[in-house]
Amino acid sequence: MSAPASLLSAQPLVRPIGLADGRQRAVIDAVLPCVDNGRFAAKCVAGEPFAVEAHCFAEGHDMLRVMLHWQHEGEATWTEVEMALKWNDEWHAQFVPPVPGRYRYTVEAWVDAFESWHHELERRVDAADIRIAARVGAAEILAAAGRARDAGQAQDATRLQGWAIALEARAADAGEDAALLKAQALDEGLSAIVRRYPDRRHATALKPGFPLVVDRPLARYSTWYELFPRSASPEPGRHGTFADVQALLPGIAKMGFDVLYFPPIHPVGRMQRKGRNNALVTEEGDVGSPWAIGAEEGGHDAILPALGTHEDFRALVKAARGHGLEIALDIAFQCAPDHPWVKEHPAWFKWRPDGTVQYAENPPKKYQDIYPFNFESEDWEGMWLALKGVLDHWIAQGVTVFRVDNPHTKAFPFWEWAIGEVKRSHPQVIFLAEAFTRPKVMHRLAKLGFSQSYTYFTWRNTKEELVAYFTELSSRPGLDYFRPNVWPNTPDILHAQLQTGSDAMFRLRLVLAAMLSASYGIYGPAYELKEHLPRHEGSEEYLDSEKYQLRHWDRGRADSLAPYIAHLNAIRRAHPALQRNEGLVFLPIDNDQLIAWVKQSPDGQDVIVTVVNLDPHHAQWGWLQFDPAAMGFGVEPGQSFQMHDLLGGERFMCQGARHFIRLDPAVSVAHVMHLLRKTRSERDFDYYQ
Repeated sequence: MSAPASLLSAQPLVRPIGLADGRQRAVIDAVLPCVDNGRFAAKCVAGEPFAVEAHCFAEGHDMLRVMLHWQHEGEATWTEVEMALKWNDEWHAQFVPPVPGRYRYTVEAWVDAFESWHHELERRVDAADIRIAARVGAAEILAAAGRARDAGQAQDATRLQGWAIALEARAADAGEDAALLKAQALDEGLSAIVRRYPDRRHATALKPGFPLVVDRPLARYSTWYELFPRSASPEPGRHGTFADVQALLPGIAKMGFDVLYFPPIHPVGRMQRKGRNNALVTEEGDVGSPWAIGAEEGGHDAILPALGTHEDFRALVKAARGHGLEIALDIAFQCAPDHPWVKEHPAWFKWRPDGTVQYAENPPKKYQDIYPFNFESEDWEGMWLALKGVLDHWIAQGVTVFRVDNPHTKAFPFWEWAIGEVKRSHPQVIFLAEAFTRPKVMHRLAKLGFSQSYTYFTWRNTKEELVAYFTELSSRPGLDYFRPNVWPNTPDILHAQLQTGSDAMFRLRLVLAAMLSASYGIYGPAYELKEHLPRHEGSEEYLDSEKYQLRHWDRGRADSLAPYIAHLNAIRRAHPALQRNEGLVFLPIDNDQLIAWVKQSPDGQDVIVTVVNLDPHHAQWGWLQFDPAAMGFGVEPGQSFQMHDLLGGERFMCQGARHFIRLDPAVSVAHVMHLLRKTRSERDFDYYQ
């Protein structure tokens, strides 16, 4: 029966958005990770598996095949990996990007006629049905033979053609044993050949795919130490130099740090220079704030002469690498009033009616010695190029890590462009965003390309606050692009908790930072020497802040936390579980002054349980809920296991799911316990001694 004329004369078909062919039956409902529908890149690390999940299905009961495709930005071809169905139409696969750079990945899915036939035939038992199905399969196999021949694989084509002809003949033979015919039709060796040549004519693919930024491992796991080079002198009152910093490298490396971060090292402006403790009037010898960048000696590409020369700086970078350290520079895109750019490029700044430039403010703080850039300048393109030129200059001096000051006060399009351009030429470069601002702004900066981000850790102090915040940081969607770097102190932030000078408080905040986050940093030597006096009551500014004056530090003091810091960092280096943020699980413990969590390595072989006493003054105790058998940590139900406290050295034999914990801050503020799985008897643990 022919279709009614009214239907045949209908208007031309208008296809649904994105549909190229109505025979594309496979649905790709979601791909994870996916940052803002692919607007921004997910992040991972070179040499490590990048896992992709796709939600794919079709109507009815036909079988799908799903492929993950990936390529480096500079490659013309895609590499594909077959995805495996786990459950609930969720398909999984992973690939290992070999080197840092920009990549893309996407998913392709199709209803596979051969797989659908194969699946149905496995369930058939009626002899007549089996014979008919075998003939249907023979046609599919013959089609695959043609595709093999088109691909230049004559040997495979011949084998498949022979199989198809044999199946057709046996299916037509009424005397052929149906069970034997079914077994021949389901031959796995020949089926594997068919799967090499699928019919993808009606495949659904997500194009152009999703961006991926692949960094080196330092972006995932890093341990930062901040110091002011100008205060590195061993002699009180003398301005420090790069040579003085070089003499400190062995001690900093011994503490286990891998990034040594400097505040700005450029000439400091003389106009509106700040005095000690942020005084508006300077005295003779005041060195000013290093964030007031630029003077007659030069700007962002110059070095403060008192520190040394470019040659001295390059020598320091080389020496630091010899100690396993990378030098990170502060990038502060702002100018002192006497920065050369203020005269050379007045259009880059906002001028007021009285002929002055509006200085920077963050009420109640005022920065009279700093001029912000005007990102709505008519010469914005020239300004962008000049600012990126600053990054290029320091990369040429050997710098591959930058801490960026207040990036949230600069135009977002600039960061997306500048970081993208830098990383195309130098994919090894890492950017840390120092943005203590609103959460959505911080996340936007991470999406724009910043490799790591400062956090609110300094102001998360109670158990409830810490659990909520670090659960957020270790969960999607932020986990796919936001890499936290937590700091218990900075030159700008002396939290009230540290202002008592309590040794236990300094230790417990350090343990929280080092064990909760894969990346953390301290401002030293203020931290290891427990610097704790505020400028005034209620202030988070240090008294006699190093931001405004030279300081002399007695690094050899007997009460220094340097050995404790070194111990914690050695634990971090030895245990892969502590070198990433995913997989963090907080554990129940029935005391709000005790916080506990577990982290494990991706292969599940390294498991670390940390318990911290949040009360620096009193012993606290409680019952910890930790069942390694139920959590899949390789311990059989009912078997004993050992926990090795990596901080104190004690070893505890444990069994079951409830464990008594007591922590006295006068002895130790925390347990950092490594799960040892040998369980037959205490003697079995001799291996670990």
